[in-house]
Amino acid sequence: MTVRLDVLPAADWATFVANELAARLRAEPALRLCLPTGDTPAPVYAALPGALAAARSGLGSATVVLLDEWLGLPAGDPARCDTRLRHELLDRVGRPSDLHLIRVDELQPEAAAAAHDVAVAEGLDLALLGLGTNGHVGFNEPGSTADSPTRVVELDHSTLNAAVGRYGATRRPAGGVTVGLARLLEAVEIWLLVTGHRKATVLARALEAPETPDCPASFLRRHPALRVLADEPAAAGLSAVLTRSGRIRGARDGI
Repeated sequence: MTVRLDVLPAADWATFVANELAARLRAEPALRLCLPTGDTPAPVYAALPGALAAARSGLGSATVVLLDEWLGLPAGDPARCDTRLRHELLDRVGRPSDLHLIRVDELQPEAAAAAHDVAVAEGLDLALLGLGTNGHVGFNEPGSTADSPTRVVELDHSTLNAAVGRYGATRRPAGGVTVGLARLLEAVEIWLLVTGHRKATVLARALEAPETPDCPASFLRRHPALRVLADEPAAAGLSAVLTRSGRIRGARDGI
């Protein structure tokens, strides 16, 4: 396995990722991005306005494709992925040239998934992904395979509990729509964002245990341009073999 692995002190992680993304947008203003929401990317989005200003770049010429969306939550619900993306990122940095949200309010779930897949199929230059404690990426829950399409999904109890307990959903979601692993693996590049000691075990499993639908993130290792950006607590469970084979970078290495 070849993986680019960036390990940063927790205090530096969000700024580092934001600066890397701002640099990519300066180099490729028309970047087609697949973006997640959730606890992990939120601090990156908070740091991104400053990073974009410093890099003299922005989202104005980019395309943003939302990674996933809850079903059964009303428009504007604080847990909704489109609500969070607007509040945490787009309201701060401005709208991209093209924005593809998942049309769960105007279409039936299966039709919303199909319509979103049309946008995804136009190609992704860079997909940013978080990692769930059960190994999910997006709403590709355990049981998902490398050929899973963009689709309606039944969500794991831990994911549903997070909607209400951590994200403030006004009701329990009925399910979700997600960009499938098959489409994510077609992206030119993938960045897997991982933070916190709670993710140490699952990150080690995703990168070092055998590929399995029980840990859908393990299939990301098939991608030829997978970059893992982790903070030190999240990387604590990785073996010395992996850290030697990846590119380890951090503040103590001069970044």
